Amino acid sequence: MVEPTLTVRGVEIFQEYLDRPAQQALLEELREAASQAPLFVPETPRGRRMSVRMTAAGKYGWVSDRRGYRYEPRHPAGGEWPSIPARVLEIWQAVTGLEREPDCCLINHYAEGARMGLHQDRDEADFGWPVLSVSLGDDALFRIGNTERGGRTESVWLKSGDVAVMGGEARLVHHGVDRIRPGSSSLLPNGGRINLTLRVVD
Repeated sequence: MVEPTLTVRGVEIFQEYLDRPAQQALLEELREAASQAPLFVPETPRGRRMSVRMTAAGKYGWVSDRRGYRYEPRHPAGGEWPSIPARVLEIWQAVTGLEREPDCCLINHYAEGARMGLHQDRDEADFGWPVLSVSLGDDALFRIGNTERGGRTESVWLKSGDVAVMGGEARLVHHGVDRIRPGSSSLLPNGGRINLTLRVVD
């Protein structure tokens, strides 16, 4: 297992884990996945459109609409989710050291102005498994709070190629993305950021 270069409130961050060629190769695999399961704009249960676009790969995808937040075995358009790309699984295994593979790879696209409010990842059956995040493209200001809502928070800029892991006591911390820094990376031709979130669901 590799060691984190930074730890913030228990969240382990592996800075510059992926070099530029590795990022580009991963991006190609994600484009293939998105061609099978196109990006869509989710809604909150109250009917508000989110500012990110998303899709997924794996056994399940995470969706949100007026029926609530949940995992589904099929894309909202009805098709099956593609398999999680091999390069993504290699990152999971190298960083976590786990043989158990994730059930879901959520793929979020942040354009300029997109954000994600503070939230917990708690729709999974067992919180003993970590959540792993991979950043590609523009820098993102990642905010980390507490296991209980409210209180002091800390923020760190995640750059393209960074990997973050929330496990152990940090598994249920509130976290979110305040903003991205447009133009900070040239990885995506049209700018923006892609974030992968790997979770064990069952």
